Amino acid sequence: MTQQLNNPIIKIEKLSKSFKRQQVIDALSVDFLSDQRIALIGQNGAGKTTLIRCILGQYNFEGKLDVFGLNPRKDRREILQQIGFVPQTPPPIKLTVNELIHFFERITKTDAAAFKNISSKLGLEIDQNLHKPFYKLSGGMKQKLLISFALGRQVKILLLDEPSANLDPQAREILFAQLKNYSKGTLMILSSHRMDEIKDLVNRVIEMDLGKIVLDKLLTNT
Repeated sequence: MTQQLNNPIIKIEKLSKSFKRQQVIDALSVDFLSDQRIALIGQNGAGKTTLIRCILGQYNFEGKLDVFGLNPRKDRREILQQIGFVPQTPPPIKLTVNELIHFFERITKTDAAAFKNISSKLGLEIDQNLHKPFYKLSGGMKQKLLISFALGRQVKILLLDEPSANLDPQAREILFAQLKNYSKGTLMILSSHRMDEIKDLVNRVIEMDLGKIVLDKLLTNT
């Protein structure tokens, strides 16, 4: 059983991605295991967000990328059922908060109460904002709701791109407590500029620069 848990659930071989002739990911090869909590660090433009979006199947790419042994472009719907994702920049969704919650309830087969519970813990007064369009919420409110969609159900992969952005200090503390107590069998990838915030959450650090991995270190203090 232990051997099965430690099998790579994301396998990447010579992954490359360019935008308008600019190389953003450069022949990158790496494996991610199911029990790892990874700090993905690096300067802006290092390729962190692009890597995450390739895993999500949002971009075409060169090379090989398998998630659960599947192709994230061809098998995207099946893969996304097992991924919780918090983007760096909230999308301009025109649905109301209530409509958005019920949309996620329907596509993830998760009771809306689970999302509302996480939102409430983070300090979002959900009932007072149900009829507001998502795009009209403040940055912090958007972030809290998106976090609740990622953490309000049990998934096999969490991809969190700057998840503490726009959060007040209290909500940040609650978020990290939630992450610390999340299922140990879930692969967690945390892209962050604040290594000091997440150092107690992670057991592996990967640093990217110019589309390459320049540091890959296992930690033993977690």
